[in-house]
Amino acid sequence: MKTKLHSLCIGLAMLGGVHPVLAQPALGIVATNNQVILFWPITANGTNGVLQSATNLISPNWMSATDAFPVNYGSQMAVSVSNAASARFFRLSLVPPTADGMAFILAGWFTIGDTLDGESDAIPTNVYVSAFYMDVNLVSSNQWAGVYNYAIANGYSFDDAGAGNGTNYPVETVSWYDVVKWSNARSQSAGLTPVYYRDAGLTQVYTSGDLAPYVNWGASGYRLPTEAEWEKAARGTLSGQRFPWGLTIAESQANYVADPNPPNSDGYTYDLGPYSGYNTNFDTGSVYTSPVGYFAPNGYGLYDMAGNVLEWCWDWYAAPPYPAGSPYLGGTDPRGPVGPLSYRVLRGGDFVGDAYAARCAYRVNGGLPDYNAAEFGFRCVRGL
Repeated sequence: MKTKLHSLCIGLAMLGGVHPVLAQPALGIVATNNQVILFWPITANGTNGVLQSATNLISPNWMSATDAFPVNYGSQMAVSVSNAASARFFRLSLVPPTADGMAFILAGWFTIGDTLDGESDAIPTNVYVSAFYMDVNLVSSNQWAGVYNYAIANGYSFDDAGAGNGTNYPVETVSWYDVVKWSNARSQSAGLTPVYYRDAGLTQVYTSGDLAPYVNWGASGYRLPTEAEWEKAARGTLSGQRFPWGLTIAESQANYVADPNPPNSDGYTYDLGPYSGYNTNFDTGSVYTSPVGYFAPNGYGLYDMAGNVLEWCWDWYAAPPYPAGSPYLGGTDPRGPVGPLSYRVLRGGDFVGDAYAARCAYRVNGGLPDYNAAEFGFRCVRGL
């Protein structure tokens, strides 16, 4: 094994004759049996490294290594690649948040659901999710208002104007129908192709009324995350954890309702409080949301993936026995059951919900798509 420096500010390695390149972060390499393990540290801004490969160092066509799926091991990400394949170079390309405030979420398999708390409608199974971008923050009241005004001026109509405690607080009191139309308006205002349409031919952009739209999944515009995308992002590269950061929750980590002290406790030993009731940072006689980005981000650099406001997802809600297409049946890029059903999925917990509702695996089944509430908000995603 030879080691050398390279002028590119990336990690670099080659299978066969192995040439790891020191960088920030460095891409390490270990040979074992008939495969090679490549690994790199999780960065301060989240797991924003994309493993790419090429057969020639000077190639202009570095491609994502789609046959190598990263797995989280504590403070490291790692992939294994077979030595049987043709020799090729690997590099780690860092992906910073985009100009529109989105983080890159790596493609790969993960376990959706868990068995930690006997969640009967979140039976764990393995799901593959393609890479995508997600809003680092919840859509704020100020952000909502800007797109909303554009939409009204361009023929859109909404059931509700939305609400918020301030410009840097999450928008709330928004229905599923309205956030889907708003996502289309956000796309058009940014010069991107809308995702949601009124017709199967994808010619009439969904701008008004309450309906289950047709979807152009390949469009460049903004949309709601699927339930599988949301949970993969919420887990922040960790696996087997109750929350985006670990197994317990405390006032310093999220805006939720705590009740850790007997005899009033609901028995959630993972709720460390230490307060009892609404988060004391924001409860000043009335119940408040917290500003977007107030708490520490998860491993993908995403804020408020637990608590503050519930987040609308694309999928229809279904409980066992799951219909075909449910993310809990496994597979690649599941988008939920074919509707219409009664409810759309909400995820993430909220400022009037307890620790139980803030868990990564918790699924809210009360989201009638025309309903809004002070604890309902959202964030957008985009495909590559």
